[in-house]
Amino acid sequence: MSTSRLPRDKKDRSVLALKHDPYKTKGKLREPSVCRQCKAVYHKGRWTWDPVPSDSHDVICPACERIRDGAPSGVLLLTGEFVAIHRDEILGLARNEEARVKAEHPLARIIKIEDQAKAPKGVVITTTDSHLARRIGEALHHAHHGTFTCRYEESEDLLRVNWQS
Repeated sequence: MSTSRLPRDKKDRSVLALKHDPYKTKGKLREPSVCRQCKAVYHKGRWTWDPVPSDSHDVICPACERIRDGAPSGVLLLTGEFVAIHRDEILGLARNEEARVKAEHPLARIIKIEDQAKAPKGVVITTTDSHLARRIGEALHHAHHGTFTCRYEESEDLLRVNWQS
């Protein structure tokens, strides 16, 4: 089927450029490089938790920049009565999932955990990586069921995850 036969909205979506992530490293960094804040090492084109080489170059990794600027890539909203009653257990699960993911992906971190006083009352977790927000939501859904939804906000370059018990 030629693109001229596609509905206008489908044709338009296929040519729209995705918003560039301002925190993504532009080009390759000098190797080896080390984040002066978290000590993650950039080597062979990726960030790792390898030992810091003596000849490394100081940089700030994208995750530390996001944390410094308070600019999340993922926002997870946890609501419902179960969240209110089992808050500590749920946050423990979120921290465990962060540790599991961060062990292999140093740029995946929780930025902040805050109670949301306005309706809907709950807990908001912001992350440096959209995949981490989704993984925490999936882990909560697997462990405690409830309702789990994800919505990507293209205009904000942000993944919004909701889990309600």
